Amino acid sequence: MKYNIEKLIELDLLKKIPRSKIKAKKSIKNAEFWIKESKNNFKSKSFRSCILTSYLAIFHAARSILFVNGFREKSHFAIARFLEDKYVNKNLLEEKWIKMLDYYRETRHKDQYSIYFITTKDEAKEILDFSKEFLEEMKKLLNKINKNLKTKR
Repeated sequence: MKYNIEKLIELDLLKKIPRSKIKAKKSIKNAEFWIKESKNNFKSKSFRSCILTSYLAIFHAARSILFVNGFREKSHFAIARFLEDKYVNKNLLEEKWIKMLDYYRETRHKDQYSIYFITTKDEAKEILDFSKEFLEEMKKLLNKINKNLKTKR
């Protein structure tokens, strides 16, 4: 099934809210905090915790884009579908970011809920590195959106 923003709202996976540059900025700050936490987890060899905190950084970085557009997720799945519909489908964001967002969302889910989940140092390092790259990509996108909003006024 292909999801667009209207379908996500209809399924109650996304909610329209007032646009908020302030919430977007706070979400970016949260992402930066979680990356610091993730680095600490990695250094202390807490690799499963590193995966969780790295994913939280990714989540908050992506969520900032929703806030600036006037949306709030009611599902982590909806964040990726929103970015896909609004930005990937219009060639404003590369699809690789969404594929990795989905991959790490599923990895985080396994880590958090599976009694059999095991991770390695390399896997923890990969998600930590990706979370830093993803945050930078979302900051670039946020800047483009903010500039575009200014020119529309």
